Order: sequence, then structure tokens, then C-alpha cells
Amino acid sequence: MTQEIAIGNVVLGGNRPLALIAGPCAIEDEGLTLRIAEYLQKLCAELGIGLIFKASYDKANRTSVDSYRGPGIEKGLEIINKVK
Repeated sequence: MTQEIAIGNVVLGGNRPLALIAGPCAIEDEGLTLRIAEYLQKLCAELGIGLIFKASYDKANRTSVDSYRGPGIEKGLEIINKVK
């Protein structure tokens, strides 16, 4: 027996169709993040599968300490909230 798990309005497991978990590795800016989310949403609608959008607002696991990490928690969550 397979357990079903709900993430937002997407239900995984059981006899449910596959879902896509995707998004940019790190949020770079609001416009790009919203365009990516819109594209993924349209793609998943065409395929008849659910979408779980993921994007990091602070990527701490960078090779270089000088690498871009993201916009930070406040701005990052503000952008993610607009994706919903």
C-alpha cells in the first residue's frame, strides 16, 4: 500500500500521476522567477501533472564565498509568495 502525501494542492503517491518538482536553483530576481514559474505551470498543465515549485532564497552551499547566494529570506519569501 502506498501512502499519499499532499504538498499544497498537489497529491503524491498512491495511483496519482507524477508531479514535477522544479524551479531555479537560486532566486535571481522577481521577473525571472515569475517567468520560470509561469512556464513550468503551463508545461505541467499541458502534461496533466502537478507542479511543486522550488527555489532557494539563500544557497549557502557555494564553492566560493563570493558566489551569489540569493536575495535573502525577506525578499526571497516575498518573491515566492507572488509565485503562489
